[in-house]
Amino acid sequence: MQPELKSAPGAVDRDKSNGTRSYEGSELELFSRATNWKAYWSSFVAPYIRGRVLDVGAGIGSTAELFRNVVCDRWIALEPDPGMSEHIGDLVRSGRLPKRVEARCGTTQQLDPGERFDAILYVDVLEHIEDDTGELERAARHLAPGGSLVVLAPAHNSLYTPFDRAIGHYRRYDRKMLASINPESVNLVAMRYFDSVGMLASLGNRFLLRSAYPTVAQIAFWDSVLVPISRMVDPLLLGRVGKTIVGVFKARDEAVADDARQSRAT
Repeated sequence: MQPELKSAPGAVDRDKSNGTRSYEGSELELFSRATNWKAYWSSFVAPYIRGRVLDVGAGIGSTAELFRNVVCDRWIALEPDPGMSEHIGDLVRSGRLPKRVEARCGTTQQLDPGERFDAILYVDVLEHIEDDTGELERAARHLAPGGSLVVLAPAHNSLYTPFDRAIGHYRRYDRKMLASINPESVNLVAMRYFDSVGMLASLGNRFLLRSAYPTVAQIAFWDSVLVPISRMVDPLLLGRVGKTIVGVFKARDEAVADDARQSRAT
């Protein structure tokens, strides 16, 4: 069963007082087929996933499914859209997702203040959140000691297209932007760009095609041809070029975090 993805992409109802939101984008299923791409970036992220995991904006469960074989204790799939959250629950009940996955409808604002996680993931999510700084600050308060906060997001505002607008992106990120929203209680420990060859294709779309929405054929070509080439080229460019950025933040020692907060206050 697939969730009902309505035809008007990117429309989000942000007025629900209970934290639920209806997301009408239809790109989630489209990009869920990009197996080479998912295998590429997940190989970088996987070492940071352990223990109790919070998957923020879990969508239709693609990230939970991607990491189904990674060893962890619990996977909380936090999704504000009720239909998508129910879909994740269906995947667990059917056995497509492991029993350790818990579908939870809501946002980080509904988390119990005492909940702590060893890994918190924002996979193609932070760009949809208007107050990204406040969001990461809130998430960082739920990290266990030594926990990791992982952000994967589209890179470079110069590549912002009608597609970004259609699916509700407020922005794209570069290294400086992502570093500037570093929460007080964490350190930025890793950052790199992915998909240098795909970036060239995105530039072509931005300045030539200007298409508002990718086709299935375009996604298939990118995933089957461009991504494998990027996997060879990106290391030669030292991860400094690409259309996607990944940042990893690590929870600081609490005493160090307190000193940092006091220093900023003065």
